[in-house]
Amino acid sequence: MATAAPEEQHRLLELAKLDSAVVSLRRQLREAQQDPESARVEAAEAEARANAEEARSARDAAAADLRASEAAVAKVVAHRGRDQHKLDTGAGTASDMMALSHEVETLTKRQAELEDEELALMERVEAAEAQAATAERALEAAEAARAAVESRIESATADVREQLAAAEADRAGFAATVDTSLVTLYDKAYARRGIGAARLFHGVSEGSGMQLSPGDLAEILAAPAERVVYCPDSGAILVRDPEWTGPAAK
Repeated sequence: MATAAPEEQHRLLELAKLDSAVVSLRRQLREAQQDPESARVEAAEAEARANAEEARSARDAAAADLRASEAAVAKVVAHRGRDQHKLDTGAGTASDMMALSHEVETLTKRQAELEDEELALMERVEAAEAQAATAERALEAAEAARAAVESRIESATADVREQLAAAEADRAGFAATVDTSLVTLYDKAYARRGIGAARLFHGVSEGSGMQLSPGDLAEILAAPAERVVYCPDSGAILVRDPEWTGPAAK
């Protein structure tokens, strides 16, 4: 059975008050952070980011296709240039010259086709770049809107966050002055049910708000004052109020 001086046990009620204040402020902070615009601007930013990424991909794909087209045109131009040079110099038989002449004609047509495709791709790249720029501006606007909401939330919660930090510091400072083993028991009880300690007064556990059964009450009141006892309903450490001795003491 754990034991602690009655005076130390009584101090747990102050620790419980400090924890209650921390919980209340944390709830206030959560409520203050629930700006009705927050979800909307976050969704809008996510959509704008997805659109911007899609537009960038389309722009990059168009640019890659254009580079490939330019390379194909350059290859045909080079090939046609070599054949034309051979024709101009007359290096070869008449049959060779006829074949070269036919190949130059074919390459000339192919070059024209590729250059038409290249022009179309240039227009596609230009349109894709414009769309990407528009998407980037939309993303910047969405990011600014989200930042504005976050700034508003930050301003609205600044006071509560300051109070919460102070309350948490007070709690930590006070807990450090209480018997370590007793605080450990208190923290375990608090972790289980959210109530670490509560007063027993006139047979009522303030941890559960319920009257203890005669058997439980008699057992608790018969226990030495140094023994740490628990509420059978809430699991909190019961601090027996010295102003009420209870029926077992009569």
